[in-house]
Amino acid sequence: MSNLQSPEATSYDVVIVGGAMLGSSVAWFTATNPDFNGSILVVEKDPTYEFTSTAHTNSCMRQQFSNEVNIRVSQFAAEFVKNFRSFMGDDERVPQPVLQSFGYMYLADNEAFATTLKVSQAIQQSLGAGTKHMMPDEIARDYPFYNLDDIVAANHNLIDEGYFDGNTLFDWWKRSARERGVEYLTNEVVEMTKSSDGTKVNSVTLASGEEIACGTVVNCSGPRAARTAKMAGIDIPVEPRKRYTFIFAAETLLDRDLPLTIDPSGIHMRSEGNYYLAGCPPDDDPAVEFDDFAQDHSIWEDKVWPILAKRVPAFERIKLINSWAGHYAFNTQDQNAIIGPHTKVRNFIFVNGFSGHGFQQSPAMGRGISELITYGEYRSLDLSPFGFDRIERGEKFPEKAII
Repeated sequence: MSNLQSPEATSYDVVIVGGAMLGSSVAWFTATNPDFNGSILVVEKDPTYEFTSTAHTNSCMRQQFSNEVNIRVSQFAAEFVKNFRSFMGDDERVPQPVLQSFGYMYLADNEAFATTLKVSQAIQQSLGAGTKHMMPDEIARDYPFYNLDDIVAANHNLIDEGYFDGNTLFDWWKRSARERGVEYLTNEVVEMTKSSDGTKVNSVTLASGEEIACGTVVNCSGPRAARTAKMAGIDIPVEPRKRYTFIFAAETLLDRDLPLTIDPSGIHMRSEGNYYLAGCPPDDDPAVEFDDFAQDHSIWEDKVWPILAKRVPAFERIKLINSWAGHYAFNTQDQNAIIGPHTKVRNFIFVNGFSGHGFQQSPAMGRGISELITYGEYRSLDLSPFGFDRIERGEKFPEKAII
């Protein structure tokens, strides 16, 4: 690595490994916590963020989860986005990010999944989410462009659900954190040294050779999370998995917004300005190398386009405009976040394994970790169901709404 920067100090209260969306959220929430008065170092190997999950996100937000804490996490994200300037201290420089609430449309093609949707809708509704369970005639009434021949039911929510401008949050978290004394360092953590009894990370070593003493280490290294944890002698089931995104133009625009539609095939699609966006996992979904962003162009021709044209007949005449491959930080155990301290190495904190939910979950996670660092406990929202102890026990976090 070239252009490595040297840290300003030899010791920091908090060292955050990874400065993308989640690392910057933790940095900002901690720096702005009135009860925190320590020093924070964010170590980021690539200040362009070119290959981060943050740079390749589709920036979605949904209330439609089946687990209460996931729903509450997203509800705080919506509140944060809608009141962003207020959360940023009423700073007049701060713009209002867009929250485009065209909703998610989960389509069910069998009665078992329809029942799952109905149960989830009841949980969401009990927490104040606006999800509606719809029959095919209701779907056709509101969205006549779908082919519903094989669909038996759906869930849809038009409140605080859809797309949001997460990059505005990211940019201002970084800027505001720096203004509050957080040091962002272009470098890489390559080694960690633990105490003799193994209960604490005493220091991290940088690629440039410096050894930095630390009070708390926060792992925010996205798809590289397992590599960072390994430096502390910890194994976590997080690996990079490819996810493909396609931007396409339709010869005839639909006469209304296309909700983020989750087809039973696993392909999703939504409006994207005057274009449309579609995405999917590959049929063969192995872990990939950290720097492997090569695209498989057959996925568009063989998998995605046929499904789009089947579900929305107007999409028979479309043109691919752009496409890319990004990485999910994929938690192979249950595709949900791993949050909080290690059970033995108590000052090593996980913010990992979001499996595609990281952008929308970043406000609640940053707030929660700042509380953990400052008070030793969660205060606003109990994030302990995401704790590492479930990984150790081999238990799965129960969430049915995984895309």
